[in-house]
Amino acid sequence: MTPAMTTEFRAAGTDLSERRRSGVSKGPLMDIVPASDISGMHWGADGTLRIGAYTTIAAIAADRSIAAAYPGIAASAQGLATPQIRHLATLGGNIAQRSRCWYFRNPHIACLKKGGTDCPARDGNHLYHVAFDLGPCVAPHPSTMAAALLAYDATIITYTRSGLSIPDVLGDGSNGTVDNLLQPGEMIRGIELPKPLEGERAFYKRAISRAYAEWPLVEVCARAVIKDGTFQFIRLTAGGIAPVPLRLKAAEGAVQGKAANALNIEVAAKLAMSGAKPLPMTGYKLDLLEGVVRDVLEKLAAS
Repeated sequence: MTPAMTTEFRAAGTDLSERRRSGVSKGPLMDIVPASDISGMHWGADGTLRIGAYTTIAAIAADRSIAAAYPGIAASAQGLATPQIRHLATLGGNIAQRSRCWYFRNPHIACLKKGGTDCPARDGNHLYHVAFDLGPCVAPHPSTMAAALLAYDATIITYTRSGLSIPDVLGDGSNGTVDNLLQPGEMIRGIELPKPLEGERAFYKRAISRAYAEWPLVEVCARAVIKDGTFQFIRLTAGGIAPVPLRLKAAEGAVQGKAANALNIEVAAKLAMSGAKPLPMTGYKLDLLEGVVRDVLEKLAAS
């Protein structure tokens, strides 16, 4: 998280420009200059992949090699925002973007992320906020790519650190004053993805309130290796439901090593809600989560 009056990095500025127009962000800017070490896709001889932070979402969505090796990453990028935004928005910017909560975005309202003492959404209008209440701030984390990267055990590289997991960078939701745990002046350089598992498949699905150009109410990225009709490997991650992207470990456990059949999928879908603490207005997100998890698991089993 970058405090409002300190230097902020600007790549495409799709989010930053909006905040500056509204007056939420007012500090000095540092423009990021495209360079080979922060742009494009770099494949390792061992099948791993490094994606530069300056790489656009559109480039990730359109890359056939990524779609073949990491289909959940490609599908998440394809579903994000609008074609115009995907053409400009960068991977690093998507991971490090700031809260989309309407109270945070209002320059006249104080909140925890702007130095306030409480979260006005908690007792206010929180219709699109968290269903897993993990800390003082109830705004869901806005990064679709972070949820997908969590499913793939991606690590983040900055100019000062490497090997950072998604939780290392985004936290566990318990600190409501920040959007991430990057140090002041620390810039994301890229992400690294391990070699895909043999025979793995993946699906991504989001539930939204209108057909296009909408933030997800719930989104799920699912990876699996299914052999002899059994889930040999499963990974389920979700966004839109908590202050950070979440792994749905109880749902994973319900199908790991078990038959990919309707009964086990139904149990997993219900267990996706384990640990949920919905707000008065967000209980509907749990119904959406159950349905989306069921859908992606059924697609994995049928593919």
